Parts: sequence; C-alpha cells; structure tokens
Amino acid sequence: MEVRRITINIAGRVYPLNVPAAEEETLRKVGKQIESMIKDFEQNFDVRDKQDALAMCALKLGTNAEVVSMNYDKTINSTNERLSQINQSLNEIGK
Repeated sequence: MEVRRITINIAGRVYPLNVPAAEEETLRKVGKQIESMIKDFEQNFDVRDKQDALAMCALKLGTNAEVVSMNYDKTINSTNERLSQINQSLNEIGK
C-alpha cells in the first residue's frame, strides 16, 4: 500500500499527514469542506475565534454522521423485516 505525505490547512494551521494514496483525495476534499464551513460560520454567526468555528463544525459533522447512522440502521431493520416476511412466505409455499 502506497503512503503519501500531504499537508492539510485547517483554520490557519498546517497539518502534515501520512495517508494511504487511496485516501488522499478524500482527505483533501474533507479539509476543503471544513475550511468552507469555518468561513460560513464566521460570516453568519457570532464566532469569536477559530476554536469556536471548529467546535461548531464538529457539532455539525457529528450531527450529520449520527443522522446518516440512524437512517442506515432504519434501512437495515426495514430490509431485515422485509426479508423475514419473504422468507416466511417462501416457507409457507414450500409446505
């Protein structure tokens, strides 16, 4: 697995990272999204410093991740219920 050394700039700080080549594009994209979110929070809310903006980013990203996780769980549960119904129907047909 190829590892690359990249730097990501977030909130005025540079973070050197060693990342798998396959993840480089994703990390750069996420870094840009965080920078964009910081600018948005600074322009639209009473943000005193970068740490406040980063905390707001963390809350927003964490909330988004939790919503995705809950939706995933609902989809899995719904799919399992439907498969169980199909299995029960097939068992009845096979009798």
